[in-house]
Amino acid sequence: MAQAYMTETGSGGSGPERQGSRLRRLVDRWRGDRGIWRRGLVVAAVAVVLALVMLFHAQIPNTVGNLGSLTETFLPWLGVLVPLLLVLALVRRSAIALIAVLVPAIVWLNLFGGLLTDKTGSGGNLTVATHNVNADNADPSGTARDVAASGADVVALEELTDSAVPVYEKALAGTYKYHSVGGTVGLWSKYPLSGTEPVDIKLGWTRAMRTTVTTPEGEVAFYVAHLPSVRVKADAGFTANQRDKSADALGEAIADEKLKRIVLLGDLNGTMNDRALRAVTSQMRSTQGAAGSGTGFSWPAAFPMARIDQIMVMGVEPVSSWSLPQTGSDHLPIAARVKL
Repeated sequence: MAQAYMTETGSGGSGPERQGSRLRRLVDRWRGDRGIWRRGLVVAAVAVVLALVMLFHAQIPNTVGNLGSLTETFLPWLGVLVPLLLVLALVRRSAIALIAVLVPAIVWLNLFGGLLTDKTGSGGNLTVATHNVNADNADPSGTARDVAASGADVVALEELTDSAVPVYEKALAGTYKYHSVGGTVGLWSKYPLSGTEPVDIKLGWTRAMRTTVTTPEGEVAFYVAHLPSVRVKADAGFTANQRDKSADALGEAIADEKLKRIVLLGDLNGTMNDRALRAVTSQMRSTQGAAGSGTGFSWPAAFPMARIDQIMVMGVEPVSSWSLPQTGSDHLPIAARVKL
């Protein structure tokens, strides 16, 4: 009886054979559907528009509400629409829509496929970190300890308040012998600092500074910057004009730098895709893009959607880049290891 039962139940096929049969039936069903090339035109059109937006994002004008910069800030997220369009194409049983969805998929992979690979290397002789600690941080001492635990040789902090600076100084004193604070930004280092001065980014108060760090491998110019915040408003669009002016001023300062090895740490309130930061990004390399793994998004900390905190270098070789665990701030701290 057992043998007969097994023969009977196995006669219907299973596993790959049954799946192959279902696939053949699906293909036959689509092949006999005369409307397969007429349905899904709207889905196909949306897919083509999506591809064009990603491909020609630099041509989207900034004249109205800085729409171009806003699009470029969240450009990688446009890829989320590709699987949605794919599902709609399948539901509509539309061949033309399925083909059209391949276009934005290919464009996204061309632009951001590198985010899917691990470019982390080994070696390096200097570790740096940066963190917007948040002016409303309820635990500055704990945040300082967390950042110091990263093992960084040089740490930049942004959005410092007068009341919190002594707390950070005390918490970091045991790890970092040298430090300098200017306005709302500061740099802590295991190596001597010299030539420290504010950098004028056209704000009327200090949110950027420059100093020379004398490492065992020689002098390196360090810049710390916190560019103005941006907002999305219904009546004004992407309010980034002040940020853009500050980025231009920062780019000019870096262009005038006499040392050949430069590291920029800070909250730039913009991504590497944003054309408004071109005065800076055209000169320097992002450690995340060159030696990171994944997106490296840093803000907001609870659900990171964009990498607006940056570690950028010139005349220095990035080896690895990573995000640190969440602290009491609304930003994630980020770190990188470089070879001088």
